[in-house]
Amino acid sequence: MARALLIVDVQNDFCEGGSLAVVGGAAVAAKITDYLQTNRDKYELIVASRDWHDPDSNNAGHFADQPDYIDSWPPHCVAGSQGAEYHPNLNSAAIDLHVEKGQGKPSYSAFEGTTASGERLAEALAAAGIDELDVVGIATDYCVLASSLDARNQGIRVNVLTEMCAGITEQTTSEALAKMQHAGCTVVA
Repeated sequence: MARALLIVDVQNDFCEGGSLAVVGGAAVAAKITDYLQTNRDKYELIVASRDWHDPDSNNAGHFADQPDYIDSWPPHCVAGSQGAEYHPNLNSAAIDLHVEKGQGKPSYSAFEGTTASGERLAEALAAAGIDELDVVGIATDYCVLASSLDARNQGIRVNVLTEMCAGITEQTTSEALAKMQHAGCTVVA
C-alpha cells in the first residue's frame, strides 16, 4: 500500500486574520508541520491544495459583495495574493505536489484542481500508486469534506486526521464528519 498526505487549503485567508478566517487555522498549520517532522517517512507523497481564484472576477458567482456563506463568499485566496499563500506555520518545503483549484469557478475539492503541469490530482495519485490518503486541513466542513468524498469516489482509502483539521462551526463540522464516515472514510481523533 502506498499512502499520501493531502493538506487541504492551509492558506492565510483561511487562518486567523484572513478574509475567511477559521478559528484554529494557524494552529492546524503548526500541527501539520510538527507532524511531518516525525511522520514524513509514512508517506510516498505530500500533496497540498490551495484555492487559487482569478483576480478581477467573481469566479462564476463564488465571490459576492453580499455573500450567503453557503454558495457565495467574500473574495478570498486570489491567485498570487498574500491571502492565497500557505500559512507561514506550515512548512511548505515539505510539500511534494501543489494543486491549485477554483480558477474562475467555485471549487471545494482538491480533486477539482490541477498541478503546475495541468495534471488532475486523481491522475497524480494514480501515477504514484497511491491507494490510501490521510487528509488534514481547512475547513473540515467544506474543502476537507469535498476532497475526502472525492477521494473515496476514486476508490482511495481515506483517513481524516481531525487533530489537524479546523472547521467553521461545531455543528457543520460534526455533520461533515458523519458524512465522511458514511462514505467509508475513517475519522481519526
